[in-house]
Amino acid sequence: MDSLRAKMLGVVTVGTACLLVLTACGSSSSSESASSSQAPAASEAPAASEAPAASEAPAASEEAAAEGAVVPGSGDGLKIGYISLGDSLPFVKIVSDGIKAAAETAGAELVFCDSQLDAAKALDCARTFKTQNVDGILNFQLDQKAAAQICAAGPDVPVIAIDIHQDPCEKAFLGANNSLAGEVAGEALGNFYKEKFNCEYDAFVKGEQPAAGEVTALRADGVVTGFEKVCGPIPADKLRPVDLGSTTDDGRAKFADTLTALQGLKNIAVSSINDDTGLGVMAAAKAANRLDDIWLISQGADPTSWENIRTNDHWVGDSAYFPERYGEIGIPAMIKLINGEDPGDLLVKHQLVNKANIDQIYPQ
Repeated sequence: MDSLRAKMLGVVTVGTACLLVLTACGSSSSSESASSSQAPAASEAPAASEAPAASEAPAASEEAAAEGAVVPGSGDGLKIGYISLGDSLPFVKIVSDGIKAAAETAGAELVFCDSQLDAAKALDCARTFKTQNVDGILNFQLDQKAAAQICAAGPDVPVIAIDIHQDPCEKAFLGANNSLAGEVAGEALGNFYKEKFNCEYDAFVKGEQPAAGEVTALRADGVVTGFEKVCGPIPADKLRPVDLGSTTDDGRAKFADTLTALQGLKNIAVSSINDDTGLGVMAAAKAANRLDDIWLISQGADPTSWENIRTNDHWVGDSAYFPERYGEIGIPAMIKLINGEDPGDLLVKHQLVNKANIDQIYPQ
């Protein structure tokens, strides 16, 4: 874990913005709702939900399988395309590094293309993959509305969508169980408010990101569901949905405006769909000298959040998405799809990370 942490901390310097992760999302609104009741409890050890089991690996690769789901040589002769959402974002960089490492272990050739948060660049990536004759595509592009055009531009090969749906060519979905991830975060915030404030608050800012589509809506709504399980329905006059965007700069600007609108309120519960906007919320609150007025729950638990989780009492915690695991889930799943096999459930198991357990999950 120490070596993993060192690698992950290294990507924090790549940029201060991050995905809504969009660390990390369910296969559909209906399937996520169903899986929320069946998914493993947040207290379980972090693992990929139903990821290819090590015990299913060929006997000749038992040692490698014991270390993870990627079997050395399993991708020999295959060419896999990967559209990164934007490696300037720490969460995404961790995902990309994991995919590159897993492809190398499997022996597959990885054709990497960074869309840089731009649907037009993602479209160019798909066109490139078609000329390079890739056998499958891992697609982590941001704009769900552009997915159909990007699908049409690419080759007719299996596609695994990462964190954002890529219909109509998506054959499998890798990422978060968004509804459940939100509920893990919301319930943690509710428990905090029940213990500290007897569930009393002046406003509840529900952080959203409409541009990313269905997955982030499920994530944001899940927070409200989890919070209300503990503290009861949020009064309509206290609930304030806010588009916090996807980056730290977005979050800072949008939340600064929100604080102005909530002038005079001293107890504001805030939810963020990713750590980048969470960092922006904190920056705006500090700049306005109102940090004491807010209590934040976030999602992702990428390295940009760790210091706040450990030391900032106003950062209540995170629903963890474990981006470092995406590669060891996604590459074996893609190899299965290319070979005509069902890759199974690729959703992440989510877990609350807070001051009490972060050193066990991500040791210093």
